[in-house]
Amino acid sequence: MAWNQRTARQAAFLYLLMGLPAPFNLLYMPGKFIVVSDAAATVRNIAADEMTYRLCVLAGLVSSLAFLFLVVTLYELLQEVDRKQARLMVVLVAVSSAIGLVNLVNEIAPLIILHSADSLSAFTREQLDALSLGFLRLRSAGVNVNSALWGLWLLPFGILVIKSGFIPKFIGVALLVSCVAYVVASVTYVLFPEYLHVVSKATLPLGAGELFMLLWLFIKGVRMPTPPVRPSYAS
Repeated sequence: MAWNQRTARQAAFLYLLMGLPAPFNLLYMPGKFIVVSDAAATVRNIAADEMTYRLCVLAGLVSSLAFLFLVVTLYELLQEVDRKQARLMVVLVAVSSAIGLVNLVNEIAPLIILHSADSLSAFTREQLDALSLGFLRLRSAGVNVNSALWGLWLLPFGILVIKSGFIPKFIGVALLVSCVAYVVASVTYVLFPEYLHVVSKATLPLGAGELFMLLWLFIKGVRMPTPPVRPSYAS
């Protein structure tokens, strides 16, 4: 039982390592630097506080890598429950992390353009600014598409939790609800982007499943059921 509790708390630490830096990359960075209708202002914002921008990119890198280590730890924890679902969980996270890492290149692109004025002298300043903003718009699209995978990996994860018998079933149900919330937001972005803001607000409270899981891993750990002791009979 001690080994499983230790692994559970490792998973909780990795959950934090994934979750805490993510808002700096996903929310703070676009809010501080990106001006959707003004490419020149966006580039000026990046140039004026380049180190903060780089730290936001680093936050995304840490979050994506921690996601990979997290799912490996969760696989160790839950593989005996259902190996098929555990493998599916790993595959979905691997794909999501790969998309996230590639998407970081879109965030780095404006920095490359900013510091490559000589080699890009065939372009005007306005064109370079527009190109930088174009990469950041691609970055936004990548985030919204990837949110489908942020949801889908919670499907096998929730099933594993429900079937485990040693983690409360309501947490598994909450993970499945969070799965639906992420996927709905992603589908809304693809089909009806003008309603994304409204849908995101409506589905935000439904994303609490992972918070419940994190708290459980930290506070309780995973308490595997103790096998019954069979009585010994003297010969």
